[in-house]
Amino acid sequence: MTDPRPPAALSRRRLFAGAGAAGAVAAVATALPLVRQVEPMAVQPRPAPEAGGGYQLTAHVQRYYETTKV
Repeated sequence: MTDPRPPAALSRRRLFAGAGAAGAVAAVATALPLVRQVEPMAVQPRPAPEAGGGYQLTAHVQRYYETTKV
């Protein structure tokens, strides 16, 4: 049994699409070794304040509380 359909011809559109895909793959393969993973820097904790510290009721905070009243 033979296939009655003729073999598919390579069209210009398929040729350019294949060339574009091959170019994209080549560009990614070339650029991939250049990508370096950056190690995250360790976060340094702030030293504890010597004279208490923590929450302070300042004028700015009081103004905020005034704006949130319903």
